Amino acid sequence: MELRFFKDFDFTNFWSECSYSSKDYIEDFPSDETITEVENKLGYQLPGSYIELMRIQNGGLVNKPCFPTTESVSWAEDHVAITGIMAIGKEKKYSVCGELGSQFMIEEWGYPADGIYICDCPSAGHDMILLDYSECGKNGEPQVVHVDQESDFKKTFLAKDFETFIRGLKQEEEFDGE
Repeated sequence: MELRFFKDFDFTNFWSECSYSSKDYIEDFPSDETITEVENKLGYQLPGSYIELMRIQNGGLVNKPCFPTTESVSWAEDHVAITGIMAIGKEKKYSVCGELGSQFMIEEWGYPADGIYICDCPSAGHDMILLDYSECGKNGEPQVVHVDQESDFKKTFLAKDFETFIRGLKQEEEFDGE
């Protein structure tokens, strides 16, 4: 596959190979039809970098689950953590249109309907990672933000786009333990 994004990114050991990831996150590679169906259902155009990553592996847990922040969030003073990246699909529990996907977080938990929730966090629903379309419109390039349910759904800017977010993920050991 010819990469448009992630050209010099090393995916060796990026994904966590575990049964939980296989059971609840990883779906078959998304076809063009599946992508269109998901975009129509969610009402947003998926970023090219997200589609490309999901065509390498469609969802799953990652080995570098932390992203640095410049401000404190409920998780930590200097970073957010993700559990996994949601697949483009609807079959697995943690896919964007799955049982605990983006629409569930908006409809059942009251998260802001500003885009697509693409990563869950270790807090079991109390914070999420959002592709935020509120500034770019439904067909633009969304920013990546952390949304904190515990702080009245406060948004914390993480990255200008999805590729930058993925490239910025770090090992937990790079942050001071508390």
